[in-house]
Amino acid sequence: MMKKRPAAFISYVRLDDKHDNGYLTEFCERLSEEVHVQTGEEFPIFQDRDNILWGQNWKARIEESLDEVTFLIPIITPSFFKSRGCRSELERFLEREEKLTRNDLILPVYYINCPLLNDEAKLATDKLAQVIASRQCADWRDLRFELFTSPQVGRELAQLAVQILDALERVQASQKPVVPEPAPRTASRPLHEPYLSLPQDAESISESGEVARRPSAKTEPPTRIVDPMYHGDHTTIMKAIEAANPGDRILVRPGLYQEGLVIDKPLEIIGQGDPGDVVVQVTEKDTVLFKTTMGRVANLTLKQMGGGKWFGVDIVQGRLELDDCDITSQSLACVAIHGGADPRLRRNRIHDGKQGGVFIYENGQGVLEDNDIFGNALIGVEISEGGNPTIRRNRIHDGKSGGVLVHDKGQGTLEDNDIFGNTLAGVAISKG
Repeated sequence: MMKKRPAAFISYVRLDDKHDNGYLTEFCERLSEEVHVQTGEEFPIFQDRDNILWGQNWKARIEESLDEVTFLIPIITPSFFKSRGCRSELERFLEREEKLTRNDLILPVYYINCPLLNDEAKLATDKLAQVIASRQCADWRDLRFELFTSPQVGRELAQLAVQILDALERVQASQKPVVPEPAPRTASRPLHEPYLSLPQDAESISESGEVARRPSAKTEPPTRIVDPMYHGDHTTIMKAIEAANPGDRILVRPGLYQEGLVIDKPLEIIGQGDPGDVVVQVTEKDTVLFKTTMGRVANLTLKQMGGGKWFGVDIVQGRLELDDCDITSQSLACVAIHGGADPRLRRNRIHDGKQGGVFIYENGQGVLEDNDIFGNALIGVEISEGGNPTIRRNRIHDGKSGGVLVHDKGQGTLEDNDIFGNTLAGVAISKG
């Protein structure tokens, strides 16, 4: 039996966590919970190396014993390789792996693109970077700005937890006796000794027989920061949209933005922080008018405050991915889809509209999944005039009229929705 409960230490640069508003702290909490869920046992991840608890556990697990159930999770960023503390922790764990004849106790998470790992000449000068380049990494570069509630992030966390479980199962299967610590050496091990040796093709083979390839270089989309306190590139979202090139990412920091957004080029607009931290509200305009081919809007609170006939989100063409937003309208429907537009709406709260929740008409299409549509004055989801969406796994409830209305040559597919508590019919289909 394993004498110690499995645990991990995260090795990271604190500024990276601070800059991303505690994302890495939440990452630790989520991963710890994911392993707990999959094993039924607690899996602590010690994070702050200045914390007394961290120091006590490091001494007990790393300096005074040689167990096979303690992992290191290095968060790979450009600053990681410049941090003396991070490099020291990585060296110490590499020594442990060699003594235990293991190569699966270090689980790198590639968080921010590192030029060092992509440049052969620079890589040749840094033995520790070579080790990371030879390992299989959890690639978080595209997930860094995603919410933890998104399915993609959940799947990646689950996969990282499976790596930990696989390593623990190999320990239990082998039942190897613990090798005692060798007598201290008079000199420290130089970096060129065996535990840092690499295959010439920069690949390594894990105990499971899988080949771990060097993380590929990625071209990150240019990111524009919107900050109302003048700590970013722009103070309003529309200024960022106007200045952006197609394909850019716009990261919006918490605040109240009183402006309507016209998205007329392919862009990604992501709110930073918790739900409700980034609020966009406007009168006498659509809160969001989407009229381009592709785009994404995520984690914004969107409020149309009245003043005429306007929608909360008006999608007139193309494919907008609208994720994890809170949408209301004091004018027309909260969301309108028309003109052949084919968006994807996922995990939004669409509620308390002065008229309907989602209005799909004039050949509008799209997929609505896992949204909470409630408390609207008229129909929760209305489909007419050739509209033909797929509506799947939504909660459509507590409307002051009906749940779903299909009429006037409207079509659509309804699957596994929870429709309840509406004043009129849950689903109504009329002729014509």
